[in-house]
Amino acid sequence: MQPVPLGSQGLTVSRQGLGCMGMSEFYGPRDDAESIATIHRALDLGVTFLDTADMYGPHTNEELVGRAIADRREQVVLATKFANVRAADGTYLGVRGDAAYVREACEGSLRRLGVDHIDLYYQHRVDPKTPIEETVGAMAELVAEGKVRYLGLSEAAPATIRRAHAVHPISALQTEYSVWAREPEDEILPTLRELGIGFVPYSPLGRGFLTGTLRSLDQLADDDFRHLQPRLQGDNLEANIAIVERIDAIAAERDVTPAQVALAWVHAQGEDVVPIPGTKWRSFLEENVGALDVELTAEELAALEEAGQAAGDRYADMSGVNR
Repeated sequence: MQPVPLGSQGLTVSRQGLGCMGMSEFYGPRDDAESIATIHRALDLGVTFLDTADMYGPHTNEELVGRAIADRREQVVLATKFANVRAADGTYLGVRGDAAYVREACEGSLRRLGVDHIDLYYQHRVDPKTPIEETVGAMAELVAEGKVRYLGLSEAAPATIRRAHAVHPISALQTEYSVWAREPEDEILPTLRELGIGFVPYSPLGRGFLTGTLRSLDQLADDDFRHLQPRLQGDNLEANIAIVERIDAIAAERDVTPAQVALAWVHAQGEDVVPIPGTKWRSFLEENVGALDVELTAEELAALEEAGQAAGDRYADMSGVNR
């Protein structure tokens, strides 16, 4: 697995990461044994960039990742996030970025992960009630204390990114990006490249939709959060299937899978773009890693771009993103 720099501050990660969220919540039943086996297989394959957050579970995903890496910490570039506050029963309590909470959240993540430092610490969502300067200032104190190595933001607007970066260098920005979600190309990606900040796309497979296996919400478990996704509802779903059919056609011609085509498109956007496809199954992990061997032609890339962006918003409530 090719190592690449993420940002310009010295952080190096595997060319592709592993999103661990779905191992604990949002995508149907848990299977902790298979999830841990998937993390171990990822490390064996050189996928050493692991992504979690305190809100996943809530809290249980960090505990799961901590168990999985307990005897392999030196192999891992560990990323986690704070700011989305949830009670133990899962109730959403809002967003916090005040200095006191930043420290409280970090201590909790270190404890659950069973580590003495976090390699990349993200603010998961921007707190509109707290100046970004206060939040990043508190995060910078954690760097000075050795509890965090590098800082990141998630779903931050260009102006916020600039203000944050002026307080302490930001190494990575995370937001959704894929064949069907290309909004970051307008302002976010140019800002990141100007400032020397790496880009970490989440949901590079469109929450599984771009794999070509999902055609109806009836295929999902009752508690799968994708039932609430606007892009998978009614007329939006029908319109978006056309994008997947374009991916399917290229995959059939190349004798690869649709997921590999979708990931290869993301990789083609630059080595400063490091996607973190999520899975809780070893078979899908291995399929995703295979995307690194797929190099799309200029004609194939053009065909995918011509398919257009997805119909419908990314979330039912978009008020918390790109602040």
